[in-house]
Amino acid sequence: MVHAAAGEVRAEVPASCRAQIRAGAFTGQTAGLAPGFVQGNVIILPDSHAGDFLRFAQANPKPCPLLAVGEPGNPHLPSLGADIDIRTDLPRYRVFRDGIADADDPLEIGDIWRDDLVTFVIGCSFSFEEALIQDGLDVRHVSLGRNVPMYRSTIPLVPAGRFGGGMVVSMRPFKPADAIRAVQVTSRFPAVHGAPVHLTDPAAIGINDLMRADFGDDPVIGPGEIPVFWACGVTPQVAVEAAKPPIAIAHVPGHMLITDLRNARLAVI
Repeated sequence: MVHAAAGEVRAEVPASCRAQIRAGAFTGQTAGLAPGFVQGNVIILPDSHAGDFLRFAQANPKPCPLLAVGEPGNPHLPSLGADIDIRTDLPRYRVFRDGIADADDPLEIGDIWRDDLVTFVIGCSFSFEEALIQDGLDVRHVSLGRNVPMYRSTIPLVPAGRFGGGMVVSMRPFKPADAIRAVQVTSRFPAVHGAPVHLTDPAAIGINDLMRADFGDDPVIGPGEIPVFWACGVTPQVAVEAAKPPIAIAHVPGHMLITDLRNARLAVI
């Protein structure tokens, strides 16, 4: 898989990453890949459900900050990358039928693509992780080569049509002083979830066992560190479980779409 050197931003890196993913040469999680470039969560829905989901995303911008919306039946997203084909360019896909995920996570979805499918790409916290690392903070799952831990929470969402439920949150542990700095840094990136939604006390947001993640890898938390929770772009997958569309396609958590957008373009200050 293509990596840029530390501090280096190379325009060819996203296309090279996508080419390897498209060829099946890389099927893993994408945290830390293509530094400097935006990665996106993906949810693909029938046109009959797309209007409700668009209103759901607009009503819940913290977990669902929209980066792009495709045309029905069109697998290309030119605003995110000239060569993107959403049928092949994720390392792994998750397919839901009537709200239930298939047992297998396919490497491509060309055989189930339909002319009525609409693609939504949602901002990903991997973008602000670059800013955290540049500020000297240890983003634990990146430094260990793991997937970020993600949890179902009881933080309520604003429902829209058939979509609703509780927010999914991602967690990164920090010493208290570093947690304060993490709030400051990530507040600059509202297009990729922005500031945290909760600090400490996981039980207060319905997480009964912090050491067992619902998605991604279980956390590694050091002495004196506190859990810091951000809104997560896996939230639409939980909303799909409630809405039960006949088909929905998403990324496997942590296996993101790598775009040609630069992270720096998403910072507000």
